[in-house]
Amino acid sequence: MNHYTIHRTAEPPRLDGDWDSPAWAAAPPLEINNFHEKGGDHRPRTQARVLYDNDRVYGIFRVEDRYVRSVVTQRNGSVCSDSCVEFFVEPVADRGYFNFEINCGGTLLLHYNSRSAAVKYDPVVVDDARLDLVRIHHSMPKTVDPEIIDPVTWTLQYSAPYELFEPYVGDVKRGQGAVWRANFYKCGDATSHPHWAMWSEIPGPLGFHRPEHFAPVVFG
Repeated sequence: MNHYTIHRTAEPPRLDGDWDSPAWAAAPPLEINNFHEKGGDHRPRTQARVLYDNDRVYGIFRVEDRYVRSVVTQRNGSVCSDSCVEFFVEPVADRGYFNFEINCGGTLLLHYNSRSAAVKYDPVVVDDARLDLVRIHHSMPKTVDPEIIDPVTWTLQYSAPYELFEPYVGDVKRGQGAVWRANFYKCGDATSHPHWAMWSEIPGPLGFHRPEHFAPVVFG
């Protein structure tokens, strides 16, 4: 099974999407390279890095892409239909998970699902006040239409404070030795070349809401 070590950062990374900055260079990259067979031949290389400090968890994606589209601009809209990256995370065992879904234009969908078992997706939509706690930087324009068919590399950076999670799941452990469970995804449901990629592989029918296949992320 995959696992990932989240390194502690002494200083928050700048919110500028610079994958190669010194802060991000200290975080090992993971590869989101398990593609579902339902997709076609477009298999963009997608990497992610994660850091933490006393206040927040920080993440960044780097995507070597084509057929890039971003038309959903409303918060909690169906961003997975666009060129999209996603971070699903269970901060406390058996207390449910959060799905952060962000299209390349920086539009966020954030839901909380109290069901950690694979019963059904039954989300609570996170309200605007808590969405405002999430910081996002996107290297692509907010709207990309028409689709960019040529090769393009884009980044998506985000961070979330621990206080965002705690009203839903209680006290969240952080710091050395804490273990969360997570998965990372890349998709583009309504692009001209649909694709679905996972860090921790999910066998069987296509579906990202499968927390039983999340993998450990360990605070180092």
